[in-house]
Amino acid sequence: MSSVATAPVVPGSLRTVASPWTLGPLHLPNRVVMGSMHTGLEVHDDGGAGMAAFYRERAAGGAACIITGGIAVNDEARGGPDFAVFGVGGADERFRAAVQAVHDEGSTILAQLFHAGRYALAAGLVDRDGRPQRVVAPSALPWAAARGVVPTAMTADEVERTIEDFAEAARSARAIGFDGVEIMASEGYLINQFQSPLTNLRDDEWGGSPERRRRFTVAVVRAVRAAVPELAVTIRLSGADLMPGSSTDDDVDALVHDLLPLGLDGISVGIGWHESRTPTVQAAVPHGAWLAYAARIARVVRASAHPDVRVIASNRMTDLRDGEAVLQDGLLDAVALARPFLADPALVSRSVAGRFDLVNTCIGCNQACLDRSIVGQPVSCLVNPRAGREIAFPARPTTEPKRVDVVGGGPAGLAAAVDAARRGHTVTVWEATGRLGGQFDLAALVPGKEDYAATVRAARAELDQRGATIHLGRRATAADLADSDAVVVAAGVVPRAVDVPGADLPHVRSYEQALREGVPEGTVAIIGGGGIGVDTAAFLVESPDEERRAAEFGARWDLEVSDAVVGDVPQRLPAAARTLRPGHDVTVLRRSGKFGQGIGITSRWVAIGRLRDAGVHMVGGVQEYLRIEPGVLWIRDEHGEEQAVPADHVVVCAGQERALSDGHDATPWTGDEADGRPTDGLVPGLQDAGVPFAVVGGARDARSVDAVRATSEALEAVRRLAP
Repeated sequence: MSSVATAPVVPGSLRTVASPWTLGPLHLPNRVVMGSMHTGLEVHDDGGAGMAAFYRERAAGGAACIITGGIAVNDEARGGPDFAVFGVGGADERFRAAVQAVHDEGSTILAQLFHAGRYALAAGLVDRDGRPQRVVAPSALPWAAARGVVPTAMTADEVERTIEDFAEAARSARAIGFDGVEIMASEGYLINQFQSPLTNLRDDEWGGSPERRRRFTVAVVRAVRAAVPELAVTIRLSGADLMPGSSTDDDVDALVHDLLPLGLDGISVGIGWHESRTPTVQAAVPHGAWLAYAARIARVVRASAHPDVRVIASNRMTDLRDGEAVLQDGLLDAVALARPFLADPALVSRSVAGRFDLVNTCIGCNQACLDRSIVGQPVSCLVNPRAGREIAFPARPTTEPKRVDVVGGGPAGLAAAVDAARRGHTVTVWEATGRLGGQFDLAALVPGKEDYAATVRAARAELDQRGATIHLGRRATAADLADSDAVVVAAGVVPRAVDVPGADLPHVRSYEQALREGVPEGTVAIIGGGGIGVDTAAFLVESPDEERRAAEFGARWDLEVSDAVVGDVPQRLPAAARTLRPGHDVTVLRRSGKFGQGIGITSRWVAIGRLRDAGVHMVGGVQEYLRIEPGVLWIRDEHGEEQAVPADHVVVCAGQERALSDGHDATPWTGDEADGRPTDGLVPGLQDAGVPFAVVGGARDARSVDAVRATSEALEAVRRLAP
């Protein structure tokens, strides 16, 4: 398999991405598709207002074509309780509102027809007749997250009924007003299950050979195409399952050949199963890692008797300059981006205008989107906490402009400041250090997390554009804020010190010092194995060069990773200043709990796996850190024995504490409990002056803070104080 060959992209040029194209009967103004995302809005009892507002903003922001989250084709097709079924519980009314909103903005929308198969999490679910939801699949094979539920193997009659259910769902989509449908046949769901020898053990007309395993997909496409001959019909196909023993490249190519004569308008190329142990969507995955698979399928299509079927690339693209690089040679027709539209609904319009600096880039953290989706929680976005909550936090300008002061320029402070500035308030940001970003500024130094700097860059660009005042290197006082109408205290956190003999020795440093200044050669012991400790270890053993990491990623997973995308966020610590070391020189120590605790559930296993692959020592169950001496850290291990850990350098990653603190933690808080307790003299001063304020994020509670909570609290606070 060869990677996509492209010419260098002229900075600021999106000639190909911004060019018109057709997808079956649809005439689209640009080549950016908003890929399917399950949000939970599909089942909100609001008449579709929330879903309509969500899609409206993305359509207004330039998405040429929007694919809905998966819509189950029958009751047993639901992936969980927050999946909609046409004709059930007001679903048609909700989707009709969403379709109208997209059409009002001049865009188009396709309904994704979905069947979870054995991936259904049906515990406690009932069908429309009140019976427990069945879990069905080609064969009675469960998967790890099914909580012991073994699916029922579908009978031949049930297979035929399910094919008709796909067709009937397509008819419902047409009646509601959708412009087309996408058939979900990727990511390990039912149609993909029929294709794979791992999950299809049948020996009837629907299994037993590669040809028969492909019959279900062919039958579904044929039935859907016949049901809606005038609509656009696309399929989301698995370019590679990334499951040992599953379908081969030749199997996928043969399936493409079978499908092309059936009247498909487009093929969107997905990658991987949810149970695959190959990372696919995490921040550690190189940008554009999966483009080679879309390119291979495109070459199959172009060499066929149906070369005009559109091929859409997807996965791990965040910047439309990535899309330009991918599309320039004409092999691929469009790019589908999903999570980037959570981060910035105006992604397309800002990029086409050449304002890449304003684009709030998806950082690939998964914390508020995928991590929530798989447990049935409402989907949002860490860097855009309005996502999925557009009704609660409308974008309309304020009718009463106020002076809004934000204390702290980290992710929470920036979220509050940008939201207030967008709505017409006069905003001032007070940042005690010399740079914006806070913990994001540090995170951007970790290999694979460079995109965190883009969030800070976009916030700064927008605040500048909207006339906000930014004070760097200046700590706000109560006197500075005495005339403010609203103050959001988002001063954030600082590294916590440890009370261990020798902690004041010169070879001991905080994680902030380690990330900003580097760590000289020699062995390193990291005290603390939570998310920050894991990130610090990655900083020590992984290259800051994305091209090198992409090559290493491909070698590790036996993949050919495309080099067609562009990078836009350079590492601020020069590579020459980095001292990379072999993993066995680094030891991460933890008292209790999981290594990487605090990292999202879809990303933690990747982060820990990278360290294990590098040979990093991971020591859990530490009973006590005894003392630090030159060259060694003494601990009491899980067996109560004293052990010497080699440590030419010690990095402390033992948690965080509030940046503002002068002993007021014990002071009773008499204000709004939702706003937290006083953190230093600033807050009592604001109280005494009668200035409305709120304390959010790490400034409110450093013990359990994460960026999702911090940015969400900041948005809620600024809306409460300055509507």
